[in-house]
Amino acid sequence: MHYGNSMHCSWKTLAANKARSFLSMLGVIIGVMVVIIIISVGAGAQSLILNQIKSLGSNLVGVLPGQSEEKGPPVAALGVVITTLKYEDGKAIAQSGNPHIIGVASYVRGIDTVVVGDKKTDTNFLGTTASYINVEDANVETGRFFTEEEERAMGRVAALGSQVAQDLFGNDDPLGKQIKIKRTPFTIIGVMKARGVSGFQNQDNQIFVPLPAAQKLLLGINHVSFMRVKVDSGEYVDSAMDFVKQILRAEHGITNAADDDFTVRSATDGLAALTQITNALRFFLAAVASIALVVGGFGIMNIMLAAVTERTREIGLRKAVGARHSDITRQFLVETVTITLSGGIIGALFGILLSVIAATVAQNLGYKWDLVVTFSSVLFAGAVSVAIGLIFGIVPARRASRLNPIEALRYE
Repeated sequence: MHYGNSMHCSWKTLAANKARSFLSMLGVIIGVMVVIIIISVGAGAQSLILNQIKSLGSNLVGVLPGQSEEKGPPVAALGVVITTLKYEDGKAIAQSGNPHIIGVASYVRGIDTVVVGDKKTDTNFLGTTASYINVEDANVETGRFFTEEEERAMGRVAALGSQVAQDLFGNDDPLGKQIKIKRTPFTIIGVMKARGVSGFQNQDNQIFVPLPAAQKLLLGINHVSFMRVKVDSGEYVDSAMDFVKQILRAEHGITNAADDDFTVRSATDGLAALTQITNALRFFLAAVASIALVVGGFGIMNIMLAAVTERTREIGLRKAVGARHSDITRQFLVETVTITLSGGIIGALFGILLSVIAATVAQNLGYKWDLVVTFSSVLFAGAVSVAIGLIFGIVPARRASRLNPIEALRYE
């Protein structure tokens, strides 16, 4: 019996038992669908993370408190509070006279209830320096941002993110009005232009206040959470990083680089580290999802073994008219592969459809989520489906081929 005839007989057999055929391939459909979705969603999540880093700009250098290994995450990035960076450190870098450093901004964050008249809402506040506008390429929609003089004087002034302004004042003009953060009054002097999500933070849902005021009046601290240094060109980022390290070592009295109590990283470093981490997570998730395919393979093997028993007389008749062991084996293998390959194709189509839906929903929510469904992932799912058919189909196929034709014809 040639493979063409085997395929034709397989389709006739599967069509005659539609319910059983569907249940046989259901495990493969689910398994392939889950693999496609996880690979696609993993790639989309990776693109979201990397796009957030890229949105900060390739000419930014980040400074975090605490030392870290060369390729490991900074300790501060793991949620540990470290107080080694100070407001004066940023000023020292900004005033160092390096021609390629065109801005330095320091930051602290907090969350609290903001009161406007009888209206209250919980929101984020960002204590930063007047240079924030330059470093972050931010723009003011109405009013202005606070000045260096207001920053140094611990001025009680604030600029609102566009979403906060809408939430607190609706269509009313907020300029000149007061808000209270932790019972401390701040006068609104500006509303920022909408920026969306950048650097994992919704820039429109923040209140911007001078850093010293945030430190002393709102948080009761004397350190900064992190700093960003803007370089005039990406080609000078490495030299700027070395320069920043020298300034901070001088400010902190450090003579040995091994004793650094800070971490200086470029956006490129962050991209490389995050890409390595997310690739490992994607591989792990795809491996876990592949377990569903193995489970589906066992289900197919059980159903095909039952089919051998059900078709004992048919097998005996085939052997009686001259079918060889290899013909019977091939017939059952082709049937199993047909089931798994059909399930793989259907599962891939559903996986692609759900991946498109997930990406569309994420994009509509404002996330920079890329739809990634690669041909290689679909090909991999198809190849795995065929492999499962061959591996889990060999046992029932061999069992069928070894049936004694005389006993098979007597089977009731």
